[in-house]
Amino acid sequence: MISMKLLLGLNLFSTLAMAGLIWFVQVVHYPMFRNVGESSFSDYIKLHQRLTTWVVAPLMLVEAFSAVGLLYWPPENIPAGWLWAGIGLVFVIWFSTAFLQVPRHGGMVESGFSDKHHSALVATNWIRTAAWTARGILTTFIVYCLIPE
Repeated sequence: MISMKLLLGLNLFSTLAMAGLIWFVQVVHYPMFRNVGESSFSDYIKLHQRLTTWVVAPLMLVEAFSAVGLLYWPPENIPAGWLWAGIGLVFVIWFSTAFLQVPRHGGMVESGFSDKHHSALVATNWIRTAAWTARGILTTFIVYCLIPE
């Protein structure tokens, strides 16, 4: 069996890392897409996707697997509903990424910068921002509840 401390630590770390990253992306990075310039935007967005994947993919995988692990090996005195809520938020994040953000990035790779794709990307990314923020709060609260007084 996996160590509960390790499982909780991986889940908390990956969730908080992604929560911080998504706020940076939402408030700083995505809005700056407008300033790249049309002539270099296609190369920029391709590089952005490739490099971002190296950062977010491992964290998202660790978060998802550790969230499932917490369901499989639930911590004592933590309501199952909290763990299921965490899994639900992971689902929302992955669904939003796959069906909302990735297609908008793809549209900008194909056609270059467009206000339509950019505005939709920023607007729909609030879904992930809210979900990761909620996961960060929930996961932190779960760990807090497990700290002995």
